Amino acid sequence: MHDSPFHEPLVLFSHLAGVTTRLEFVTSVLVLPQRSTPLVAKQAAEVDLLSGGRLRLAVGVGWNFAEYDSLNADFATRNRRLEEQIVVLRRLWTEPLVTFKGRWHTLDRIAITPRPARPLPIWIGGGTSEHVLRRVARLADGWMPLLQSTEDPDKAMARLRALLVEAGRDPATFGLDARIRATGEPADWIAAARRWQALGATHLCLSAGRGIPAPQQLETAIRMKQALAGVL
Repeated sequence: MHDSPFHEPLVLFSHLAGVTTRLEFVTSVLVLPQRSTPLVAKQAAEVDLLSGGRLRLAVGVGWNFAEYDSLNADFATRNRRLEEQIVVLRRLWTEPLVTFKGRWHTLDRIAITPRPARPLPIWIGGGTSEHVLRRVARLADGWMPLLQSTEDPDKAMARLRALLVEAGRDPATFGLDARIRATGEPADWIAAARRWQALGATHLCLSAGRGIPAPQQLETAIRMKQALAGVL
C-alpha cells in the first residue's frame, strides 16, 4: 500500500512515551524478519524503559516480498527466521551475556545494557493455518488473529487451545487480542465484542481502517468505545 502512511512504530512510541503516562504501546505488527534482531532487542528495551514498562511487542512475518527485497532480507525463510529471532530476543532481554549459534545469528558474549526490567511480552500476529497456530502456541505470550471473513474464530480458538495444552501451557493465561473493524452498525460491534469475549479475548483492537486521517480515526475509535461501554 504505497499511498498508505505508516509511522515507524518504535520511533513513534519513544516520542509518545514522553507525553503519556498510561497508554500501552503495541506494535501491530512489527515485521521482525526484515530487521536486525539485536537492534530490535535494544530499541524495544529502550522504549519499554522510557515508558515505564508499557510496551507489548507483537511481531509477524508480513506478506510483501517487495519490502523484503528492498531491505535485502530473505522472503523465503521469514517463518523460520522469526522463530529463531524470538529465542534470541528473550535471551538478550534476560541474560547479562549471550552466546548463541543458530542459522541466522552468531552471538559471542553479546549484551544490551540497560536491559528491560522484565522480559518483554512477545505476541504473534497471523492467520489460522496449522503452522502459524503451532508457532503461536509454542513461542508467543499472546495471539493477534488475522481472520478472513469466511473463517470461523470458534474453530481457530479450539485448535489453539489444544495446541497450547499439547505444548504444556495453560490456555487461561494466554493472551488474545481480537480486532473489530468499524463497519456496520454499533449493534454489529457489540455482537462481535461479545463473541470474542466468550472466546477468551484479553484485549480488543478497534480498527477504523487504513488510509483514514488520524483525527477521523480517533473520532471513530471514540464512537466505538462509547458503544461498547458497559458491554465488556
